Amino acid sequence: MIEKGRKIGMKRILIVEDDRDLSHGLCMALRDQEVEIVQAYDLKSAACQLKEEMDLILLDVNLPDGNGLQFLEQVRKQSEIPIILLTANDTELDVVMGLENGADDYITKPFSLAILRARVGAQLRRAKTVKQYKIEIDSYSFDFEKMEFKKDGTLIGLSKTEQKLLRLFVENRGVTLTRNFLVDRIWTDGEEYVDENALSVTVKRLRDKLDAGGYIKTVYGVGYVWKKQQVNAGKG
Repeated sequence: MIEKGRKIGMKRILIVEDDRDLSHGLCMALRDQEVEIVQAYDLKSAACQLKEEMDLILLDVNLPDGNGLQFLEQVRKQSEIPIILLTANDTELDVVMGLENGADDYITKPFSLAILRARVGAQLRRAKTVKQYKIEIDSYSFDFEKMEFKKDGTLIGLSKTEQKLLRLFVENRGVTLTRNFLVDRIWTDGEEYVDENALSVTVKRLRDKLDAGGYIKTVYGVGYVWKKQQVNAGKG
């Protein structure tokens, strides 16, 4: 399922900040009906939270168990999720290093909550409007605009239905998608009869063509998930 309590289309923001009062203040400033806030107070818990899909990370640079910049670098090895750094005014070097290592924006402390909301909103809108046509995961390269799908550089032919299914999987890595959700998104013609086994057959065919048994996992009684590699926090 899309995680319990999370609506389809709801944005999830991870706040990595060890100052608990500030973290709670950020939660109050950003939470609304379309946003779910997840809190982490150190790198270890942040890495654990990233087992689930996030839409944006607010990342403090100085954390009790290590440097947020190291965590940023590790996240960037496998994800283009928008990341906004939270830094002190006197950490110009951290800002420069953060931007060079893939941060999308930074906010210096102390800051206005109105500015924070505006910066977060801008990053979420940018992520929504910039369609990710080409996605690379380990040995896979999926170009949905050119309809070219490769593993280890070898082209793999996929039907239109398989392409739709693949896109849903890779754009929701780490999120369990229910059978009903997948059927509704892939077979959209309400007048068309869809055999109850059609999804199972399509998933198996896609899994076999891509040799993706280690990625496309069945969640029995619920649906399917494209397994997401765990991010490990660096040692502080």
